[in-house]
Amino acid sequence: MKVSIIIPTMNEEESIGEVMDTISDSLREFEGDYEVAVVDTESKDRTVEIAKSKGARVIDEPRRGYGRAYKTGFERAKGEIIATLDADCTYPAEDIPKLVKMLEDENLDFITCDRLSRLEKGVMSAKHRFGNWVLKVTTNILFGMRIKDSQSGMWVFRKKILDKIELTSDGMPLSEEIKIEAWRKGFRAKEVPIAYRMRKGEVKLQSWNDGFKNLKFLFRKRFRKKGAK
Repeated sequence: MKVSIIIPTMNEEESIGEVMDTISDSLREFEGDYEVAVVDTESKDRTVEIAKSKGARVIDEPRRGYGRAYKTGFERAKGEIIATLDADCTYPAEDIPKLVKMLEDENLDFITCDRLSRLEKGVMSAKHRFGNWVLKVTTNILFGMRIKDSQSGMWVFRKKILDKIELTSDGMPLSEEIKIEAWRKGFRAKEVPIAYRMRKGEVKLQSWNDGFKNLKFLFRKRFRKKGAK
């Protein structure tokens, strides 16, 4: 298996079918095998049914948490390369083939996508833009990085790097932690701008609560004693 596309879901029946169709259309001429692994955290709607009907391998994960879903997906992925997406149509699934090609052609280990540089008017509220800016600046200062979007959830990377990075978060902070680890551990990493679209379906992000959790996590990770969990 060459590529595993991992999508965490919780009640995404309004959008998962469209995401799966876009993946199928975009990878129709892809050179190599791929799988779509949907990690579902006990959806109560038709998410699982629709995902399976579109060809996804569904992994049940009863434990809640954005980071937990991804870590379970990483563990179960069959591909040498992992690509990630949200299930709400916000990320451009059609970009996966070119990002995989970039990873290989440029001999990279990790690509993270930047939503903010090409952000269209109305796609993200002023409150969310400000929150993303605060978290980006804090990440760059604390960890000596120069990224434009610390919270993006679309990544393409070689699975083998997971053996050498430490992902401690089971929640939303995993989105920043995986980037921090890729840069700190010296992997060949790159940030690539993408289009970012209006989400479909229910909004699950709790803006202030999740924002403060992400901010606190950055300080805990930066100043955590070596060897401490």
